[in-house]
Amino acid sequence: MQINTILAFIDNGQMALPEFQRGYVWNRNQVRSLFESLYRGHPVGGLLVWTTDSAGAQHRGDGQLAPGVVKLLLDGQQRMTSLYGVVRGKAPRFFEGNSRAFNNLRFHLESETFEFYQPIKMKDDPLWVDVTELMKQDASGLGEFTARGAQDPDLAPRLAVFIERLSRLLAIKNIDLHIDDITGTEKTIDVVVDIFNRVNSGGTKLSKGDLALAKICADWPDARQEMRDKLHQLRRNGFVFKLDWLLRSVNTVLTGEAKFHFLHDRSAEEIQDGLKRASRHIDTCLNLISGRLGLDHDRVLFAKNAIPVMVRYLDRHDGQLTETERDKLLFWFVHAGMWGRFSGSTETYIDVDIEAISAGADPLDRLLERLRLWHGSLKVEPGHFTGWSKGARLYPVLYLLTRMGSAQDWGDGLELKAGMLGKMSKLEVHHIFPKSRLYKAGYSKPQVNALANFCFQTKETNLNIGSRLPEEYFPRIEQKHRGALASQWIPMEPALWKVENYEEFLEARRRLLADEANRLLADLLHGETHWLEGAASPREMDGPEILGSIADQDEEAELLDINNWMETRGLPAGVLSHEHVDPESGQQVALFDLAWPEGVQPGLTQPAAVLLNEPPSIWEIASRAGYRCFTTADDFREYVSREILAETPDQGASWPSSMPPPPAIDPASGPKPSIG
Repeated sequence: MQINTILAFIDNGQMALPEFQRGYVWNRNQVRSLFESLYRGHPVGGLLVWTTDSAGAQHRGDGQLAPGVVKLLLDGQQRMTSLYGVVRGKAPRFFEGNSRAFNNLRFHLESETFEFYQPIKMKDDPLWVDVTELMKQDASGLGEFTARGAQDPDLAPRLAVFIERLSRLLAIKNIDLHIDDITGTEKTIDVVVDIFNRVNSGGTKLSKGDLALAKICADWPDARQEMRDKLHQLRRNGFVFKLDWLLRSVNTVLTGEAKFHFLHDRSAEEIQDGLKRASRHIDTCLNLISGRLGLDHDRVLFAKNAIPVMVRYLDRHDGQLTETERDKLLFWFVHAGMWGRFSGSTETYIDVDIEAISAGADPLDRLLERLRLWHGSLKVEPGHFTGWSKGARLYPVLYLLTRMGSAQDWGDGLELKAGMLGKMSKLEVHHIFPKSRLYKAGYSKPQVNALANFCFQTKETNLNIGSRLPEEYFPRIEQKHRGALASQWIPMEPALWKVENYEEFLEARRRLLADEANRLLADLLHGETHWLEGAASPREMDGPEILGSIADQDEEAELLDINNWMETRGLPAGVLSHEHVDPESGQQVALFDLAWPEGVQPGLTQPAAVLLNEPPSIWEIASRAGYRCFTTADDFREYVSREILAETPDQGASWPSSMPPPPAIDPASGPKPSIG
C-alpha cells in the first residue's frame, strides 16, 4: 500500500492505534534516518495491522473511526507517525509524545542530506528546502520552486538537477510499504497482544496491567487519565507509584484478587467505583504510615505492594479501624518491608495475605501468623542492621526510629519530629564517623557507609559537625544537650568513639538500634508482645546479595541535582534507589541509583538509569533489563537535551509541559502529607 494511501487511511479513521500501544518515542536522528532511507530507496520495513470491527475497537485518541472495519497499527507506529508528521505538518490524532521530533525537517539540494532547522546555519539559504511545505504543496510547490529558481543565481545553474531531486523527494509519498494483516474473529485482544509482544520483543513489552487497562478503557475511555491524575496527586504529596500499582489496589478492592484478569469482566461503573474506594483507602494508608510511623516520603516508603492488602482490609471494614487494629496493621506493614515480603512473587503473596484477612475471626492475627510462618521470628536482631548504604532494607527503619522515637538534633537539642520548618531544618543523613577520616584509616566503602554509621540530623547541624571525629565532637554535644547522643542510640563508652575502635562502635550501636526497634514495634501491639518472641530469623542475611547502592550524601546530592534539572524542564524526576526485580524469579536483584523504569517520557521511551560509581555487574543487569545506562550526570543530561528535548546546540528550548512539575523530594525530610 502506498504511503499516501496509508496517510489517507489515518485521516479518515480507517487506520488507528490500539489502546494498548505505547506512544511515540522516536527522536530527530531516527526521523532524519527514515527520510534518508526512503529518499535513497533503501528498505524501511513493512507494517503489521490488526483488521477488526471498528464498532468495538479500542483505540488511542479522540478521533472517530470509520464505520465497518479498521486497521489497528501493531508494528510501524513510529515510522507512520514520523511520515504523517512531516508530510501533513501536524501530528496524527492518536499522537502522544514530543512533536518537535518531526517538526521543521529540511533537505539540502546540493548534499542531498536531511537536517532539522537551525536558524544560523539555514536562514536565507535557498539550498535548504522545507520538506513539510514541499510535501503539502506537492506539484504546485515544485512549479513555484522552478519559477523562483530560474531567477536565483544560486539555483539557476543546477536547476534541472535540483528539480529532479525534489521530484524524488516528493515521490516518497508513492512508495509501497508491505502490510501484514491479522484478521479473523478468533483474534481476541489477548491473542493480538501476545502477537504484539512477540513482534516487539526487542522493546518494552506490555504488562498484564497494560492489557487490563486497555480493556477497561474500551468501556470507560477516561480511565487512564483519571488514574494518572490520582498518581500525580500522590506524587505532589511526596509518593511515587506506577499505574500498575494503582490498578492492583483497584483490583483488590473489587475482586479480592491480585491477578489483573479478574478485572476483565467488570463494568465501567464497577471500575469507577473501585477506583474511588481504592483512592480513599490509599490516602488513609499513607496518612497512617506517614503520621504514625513517620515514613513521610517516597525515599523511605518500603513495602509498597503491602498497601493493596491494607486497602482491601480497610475496604472490608468501611475504612473504620480501632486504635488496636490500626497499629497491628502497621506492625504487619513494617515487618513486610523489613523482610522483603513482596520482593518475590508479588501476586502470589498478595493473594495469600488477602485470603488471610477475607474470612473468619481475628483476620489480623492470621495475617501476622502467615508472615511469621514465612519468615520466622518477628523480633529484630542486631545482625539485621549489618546492611550498608541507603539501599539497605532497614534504612527506612532507621528513619522510622528517628521519627517515632525521641531522637534529638545534635545542634539545638530539638526532637526530630516531622513538620520542622526552614530550609536548614530538613533532615539529612549524617555519617557519625566522617567518611574522609574512615577512608584515611583504611576502611572499605561498605564499612564507611554501614547503616549503623548513619543517623539523621538537620542540614545545619550536619554542616557544622563537618569532618570531625566523634571523640572530638561528642563530648561537646553531651555537655550542651545531655541525652542527645543516647537519643540517637549512640554507645556512651568514650573508647568506642575512637576511629581505631570503629568496628566495635558499629556492633554496640546495632544492639541499641535493635532494642529500640523492638520497643517501638511492641508499642504497636498494645500488649500482644508474643509476636516478638522466638529465635531470630536469618532470612534477610541468607537472601541473594542486592547489588548497587547510593554510597553517600555527596552521591545523593548529585542525583537530586539531576532530578531538579529534569523538573525545571517539565520532565519527571527519577526514582532514587530503584529496586529492580527479576521478572522471571520475582526476586529483587539490584538497586539502581536513579532510574526511570517507564522512561523519561513515562511509558513512551526506553527505561533509563543513572549509575554512579557502580561496578560493571550493575550495568549488565540494567542493560539486560532494557535500561539505557549512564555513568555520569553530564552524559544523562546530554541524552535528555538531544534525544528527548530534541535541542540542537544553538537552541535553548525547553520541554513543553501541560502541568506544573511536582516538587522535588528531599532525601530524608519529605512533606508530611495529609492526603485526601
